[in-house]
Amino acid sequence: MKSATAEKLWPAEAGARDEVAEATSIPSPRTPLAITRNIASGLFKQTANLLASDGERERTQRDAILAFAVRVLSAGLLYLTQIVLARWMGGSEYGIYVAVWTWVLILGAMSHLGLNLASIRLAPSYRETNDFKHLRGLIWGVRILALGSGTIVMLLGVLGVWLLSNRIEPHFVLPIYLALVCIPLYALTDVQDGIGRGNGWMSIALVPPYVLRPLLLLGSMFAANRAGLPMNAATAAGGAIVATWLAGLFQTLSINRRVSATIPVAVRETDFRSWLTISAPLLVILTAELLLQNTDILVVSRFMAPADVGIYFAAGKTMALIMFVHYAVGSAVAHKFAAFHARGDHVGLRTFVRDSVNWTFWPSFAGALAILALGMPLLSLFGPGFGAGYPVMFILVVGFLFRSAMGPAEFLLNMLGEQKLCATVLFSAAMLNIALNVALVPYFGMIGAATATAFSLIAAASLNALVVWRRLGIQMPIWNNLPKL
Repeated sequence: MKSATAEKLWPAEAGARDEVAEATSIPSPRTPLAITRNIASGLFKQTANLLASDGERERTQRDAILAFAVRVLSAGLLYLTQIVLARWMGGSEYGIYVAVWTWVLILGAMSHLGLNLASIRLAPSYRETNDFKHLRGLIWGVRILALGSGTIVMLLGVLGVWLLSNRIEPHFVLPIYLALVCIPLYALTDVQDGIGRGNGWMSIALVPPYVLRPLLLLGSMFAANRAGLPMNAATAAGGAIVATWLAGLFQTLSINRRVSATIPVAVRETDFRSWLTISAPLLVILTAELLLQNTDILVVSRFMAPADVGIYFAAGKTMALIMFVHYAVGSAVAHKFAAFHARGDHVGLRTFVRDSVNWTFWPSFAGALAILALGMPLLSLFGPGFGAGYPVMFILVVGFLFRSAMGPAEFLLNMLGEQKLCATVLFSAAMLNIALNVALVPYFGMIGAATATAFSLIAAASLNALVVWRRLGIQMPIWNNLPKL
């Protein structure tokens, strides 16, 4: 097929071609039907190439698709679980459970000392250099550290609640005690997520925490309901214990089998000092990320009633469904960033970053439009009164989409040795988020919390993109990486 320029140079030939097409009832290449056929044919060929090719780009795309599929399934399961809990427990008990579980998310993720992110960075490097001794040592050592430190955090938490029980509202005490039991296995699961992603074992990394755990929680609550147990925050915390421990143990056995099958036998060598040196700034990043995601919930629970906490959580997490795209793409590409860097392939890295930015933004944008259009019906699923959180979604989406527009910048910085600068950016944004939430929530309630969070996310994304440009010479914003049509 000649281009438009060629048709101008040879108009007679172009006209003759169209006449033949008309005479034989074959659609001209310029008709809508022909264009549609060409697009469909191109998509089919690209899909077939993606599934059949063993190239690195295609393998990474398959990983991204798997991670995205797991995250979408997880989002659906988590959303269903939250709806069922809100329906069974009522707004007040649901709000108590949400506040308690938020503390588990923060303490459990901090307990492994940032070793999950360190594993994503270290495992590809060990594989690239065939250093299987340290690879086996890493997989064994970081899990032991995570489980041990998680147990210490749990015991300290129990002691703290006991000492401060007279200052904690009575209806929070038992759910907190029970939720603390989740922390050791939550920390282990989180670090095994990093081990799986670092080795390219995406199903082992993502399925247990994001699919199996919510399924087990839902099943536990259904069993409790059938058994006639009270549907309150304490029962939900007990169900979380069952779900967290069983999912974590299943993931542990799966990783052990994969190690035996795919990593050559070697004597384990550990380098805890080096690993912890790498993980220290990553721990700051992780803590800051958790505070960016959850400070609003904690501050709302401090200044507002438990029922308001449940409403805000439902609205915020409904809108945050689009962020699963960001984390799914980051999960799939992080270890590839490290591998490109280890090989010194700077051209390949830049191309790969451009792809990852587009994989992140466009699905997020489409998802945001769909969720906003369905916002009120979705919130009504939680129960009466939850529609009051609908305005919150319009504020939070600005921060979420801006972050998606910058692509997985924080993953890139962490994998290429710029974790200290990334930690500084995220820690500053987290402190800003705390200050804004504390300042705005007492006066503006849920709207204040959403505004503080959105502004902090925009600040973090902008600064991370600036650091990537200054330190690595790579432009992250989507407007600098638009696909060529």
